[in-house]
Amino acid sequence: MERIMVIGVSSGVGKSTFARLLGERLDMDVHHLDTFYWRPDWVEAPLEDFLADQEEVLALDQWILEGNYSNSIDLRLKHANTIIYLELPLHVCLYRVVKRRLSYRGKTRPDIGEGCQEKLDWPFLKFIITTYYSRKENLRNRLAEIQRNEPDKVIIILDSRKKIAAYFSNRKG
Repeated sequence: MERIMVIGVSSGVGKSTFARLLGERLDMDVHHLDTFYWRPDWVEAPLEDFLADQEEVLALDQWILEGNYSNSIDLRLKHANTIIYLELPLHVCLYRVVKRRLSYRGKTRPDIGEGCQEKLDWPFLKFIITTYYSRKENLRNRLAEIQRNEPDKVIIILDSRKKIAAYFSNRKG
């Protein structure tokens, strides 16, 4: 596990927290895609800048990259040797998104672009709700395809809070 992608079914599934804990355990730097994507005041970075920031990380010998961003997932998949996929129920993800909003009210999370105060609006909630099941199916299918075509890649699917907790309980490093 030297080049690790942490992806998940939805916002609120715990990708950032999981990646941070994994980075601490493995003594590896964690890179959050949201910090590359979001400029102050929630302005999207140009795609070429977003990709260039990722390519800098991908050139390193070791990394943990956290986030989904389908527009660059192939770039990361090409370099990753381990993919960790988190999948929790929709209601858990929604609860965590609301909880995160309340916890970081008026603040910027450490895993988001600088100058982006935590926010929550109906379009974002609607996006989570309306895309959850299709993303779940698409990601599961994509991971199965990767396992078939690239058996050297390690794919870890953690689809419950118990499995996520057990993953860290069973890790030595």
